[in-house]
Amino acid sequence: MHDGSVLEERGVPSLAICTEVFFAAGKVQARVLGHSELEPLTVAHPIQSLTPEQIRNRADDVVDSIVERLTV
Repeated sequence: MHDGSVLEERGVPSLAICTEVFFAAGKVQARVLGHSELEPLTVAHPIQSLTPEQIRNRADDVVDSIVERLTV
């Protein structure tokens, strides 16, 4: 959230991506950083135990949402 906040302040559209377990923490961090409008995009938890192929599949599942949020 911190990087996204800094980029937004510089006029660079950004998006934080986290697993649903960390969504609430991401919202709090965005609010504390003064960007409560930034809403993290969530993916299923966990990530760290996935194979590279499984991670690619998760990325494929959200790529349209990423593009949509960054181009709105």
